[in-house]
Amino acid sequence: MSHISQIVLNDANLPPPTPEIEQERRVAMFDLMEENSFTLPQRDERPVPEGPYKLGLAIREKRLVFDVATEDDERAAEFHLSLSPFRQVVKDYFQICKSYFDAVKSAAPSQIETIDMARRGIHNEGARILQERLEGKAEVDDDTARRLFTLICVLHFGG
Repeated sequence: MSHISQIVLNDANLPPPTPEIEQERRVAMFDLMEENSFTLPQRDERPVPEGPYKLGLAIREKRLVFDVATEDDERAAEFHLSLSPFRQVVKDYFQICKSYFDAVKSAAPSQIETIDMARRGIHNEGARILQERLEGKAEVDDDTARRLFTLICVLHFGG
């Protein structure tokens, strides 16, 4: 199965992330490079460039841009997704993450676990939305969608 061999977040014009956001980014990037599944489907009867792929992620003009190339830098695909379907789930995710980070400092383990379960639920919802939005453009497994959703949140935080 094809996969992402390199990922670049185009966050040059975004404000610097908080330490917590930067940590989320590092973990997602590391986990994504360790294991992921990313396949481009056949479209318009054109041949699909084979992976592994280099993936660039950016937010441009309020749209999420996936720029996909082969390891030989041959353009494989570019697609733009509206950020609208992600807005509420990203907002909810940041709120629950803030609650989680605050709870870790002083709350009881049972409270932390409850918040973490809610955080995972919101994260899964974001990954599900991403998979739906990618339908017909790229195929990703659940874990890859989760990690990509985290990176979208990082970009969205600055945008």
